[in-house]
Amino acid sequence: MLDGPTRVVVLILGLIALLLNVDRLFNTQMLVGYVLLDTSYFYLLAGLFLSVVFQVYPLPQTRFGAMGRALDVTGSVLVLGCACYFAWNGERILMEGWDLVAPETAQVIAGIFCLLTLEALRRTGGLVLLLICGTFFLFPLFAERMPGFLWGPGTDVPGLVMMHALGSESIIGVPMRVVAGLLIGFLVFGSALVVTGGGAFFMAFAEALLGRTRGGPSKVAILSSGFFGSLSGSVISNIVTTGQMTIPTMKKVGYPARYAAAIEACASTGGALMPPVMGAVAFIMAENLNVPYSTVMIAAIVPAALFYFALMLQTDCYAARRGLKGQDPADLPKVWPVLKSGWHFLLSLVVLVYLIVAQGIEAQAPFWATLVLLATSTLNGMIRGENRVTLRLLVDLLEDAVRNIANIVGILAGVGLIVGALSYTGVGGAFSRELLQFAGDNVYLLLIFGALTSFVLGMGMTVSACYIFLAIVLGPAMAGAGLNPIAGHLFILYWGMLSYITPPVALAAFAAAVIAKSDGMRTGVLAMRLGAVNFVLPFIFVLNPTLVLQGEPLAIAHDVGSAILAVWFMSAAAEGWLHFVGRISIPARIVLGAGAVALVVPGSLSDVIGLVLLGAAIVVNRFSPAGPVRDPIHNTD
Repeated sequence: MLDGPTRVVVLILGLIALLLNVDRLFNTQMLVGYVLLDTSYFYLLAGLFLSVVFQVYPLPQTRFGAMGRALDVTGSVLVLGCACYFAWNGERILMEGWDLVAPETAQVIAGIFCLLTLEALRRTGGLVLLLICGTFFLFPLFAERMPGFLWGPGTDVPGLVMMHALGSESIIGVPMRVVAGLLIGFLVFGSALVVTGGGAFFMAFAEALLGRTRGGPSKVAILSSGFFGSLSGSVISNIVTTGQMTIPTMKKVGYPARYAAAIEACASTGGALMPPVMGAVAFIMAENLNVPYSTVMIAAIVPAALFYFALMLQTDCYAARRGLKGQDPADLPKVWPVLKSGWHFLLSLVVLVYLIVAQGIEAQAPFWATLVLLATSTLNGMIRGENRVTLRLLVDLLEDAVRNIANIVGILAGVGLIVGALSYTGVGGAFSRELLQFAGDNVYLLLIFGALTSFVLGMGMTVSACYIFLAIVLGPAMAGAGLNPIAGHLFILYWGMLSYITPPVALAAFAAAVIAKSDGMRTGVLAMRLGAVNFVLPFIFVLNPTLVLQGEPLAIAHDVGSAILAVWFMSAAAEGWLHFVGRISIPARIVLGAGAVALVVPGSLSDVIGLVLLGAAIVVNRFSPAGPVRDPIHNTD
């Protein structure tokens, strides 16, 4: 918790930054009286939010005591001062080429700004991300002595800090431009939903819809985490928020603790892939691809829906095989009363999607949706006499939004150092050329190499950092191989996300295991199995761009139908239960898995083979019936 004076400072800095953003996006020219130069605007926004980082992520008092607080305040003041200096000299930076040759004073301030940016990255992203970004930050110093495609033009220390602090490709590069141009409004909207009770509404809505079905609590966890995650875009905060309710409920109806934690981990991971918000990565993707955000949002619908469909099927199969029931209807809310109490949340979402897709005002849409949400929440509170929008709620909304934005800025400003280093040295383009030469004409080899690279880097980076790096080094290679650009970038994103549910890192699985009181590593292994379709799904949609809704309507309908059948087969094979058939034997599961693979391969002939294998699996199961249920997952874990 922030103390009183610190909270006031954070709120003031955050309010100024938000007003600056609104003034820019709506072109009101009310805050400063004229349109700021892009460079000056980016520096001011970065400085304000990085200053907040030093306040809301303080040094531990147990180790640093009063000195820690003094260092926090010093860092906060210095980073804002550096940014204001650069903003004041924004025109000179561009006109005089300060990224190459700058006055000595500017060089010193640039060095301080770079070090403070790295410290803000450490506070928000952790030590591992600091080491990765710090290595790239220093890379241009040694690039001219590196071998092969790692070679690039070198520089000295003054040149290094000028490039990163004063260039347009590093700290204030693409990641920061995305925050300034699109992301802030969506984070404000997400905070507004949380503060006004949207999380509780979506949980109640999911319970009312699915709570009474067999294994209902697991489906409630999947649906509610999908709802909440699509708005917050944060895997861990999704688990902490919804998992506190869903995991104990799953355990109560008979799900083992490890299974409950694994389901929540997978569902929360998928939330960051679910439109309409999808977290910071989707906006960066739109910027990289030079397409409207609505294009990325629409392209992500089918892959995300298939992922959640697979989770739903697997939990339903598990519940059927183990004879698990749903919750007592008497303990569940009714659909209509829930909708009457939370209609304004759904209305604000409809407004958001309409403004993005139909009106094309992506940057302004979340602000209008937030106003609609606050207005309708006030109306709903007046009608129902509860959950009124008060001054205290607005202050809480401001604080929550500022915290979330500061966290994103702290990470993305640091990740910008990677972009700057790769851009300056040209290593990103060289890596893409080497990768294309290595893979030759074999697209599958290129995809496998890209998947492994994405997966390994995802273990040490945040999703945003992993995607940004791979979009630079792998994106051009995929485009050069003739793959659909949007499908290729979603492929990178999906594989980067898999580290959240895959040991040894499995951050989502470990976070859920703490709530479930289960073993973290074993939970991670199970989460990897439950999310197995996510290992296959990226290959499906990158080879079938119709699944990202690129192509003719009939082809899209055909391929989406084939993908749905493939996911059904995979889920049944994984859990040993086929709908309309019942428990199936191991030989039948193998045949069914082969049918799923056939459906994944593009073409009508492979679809026919997949359906024939479904019939074959049923016949095989008839002559090799499944034995008694043997499940290695015990109720004690």
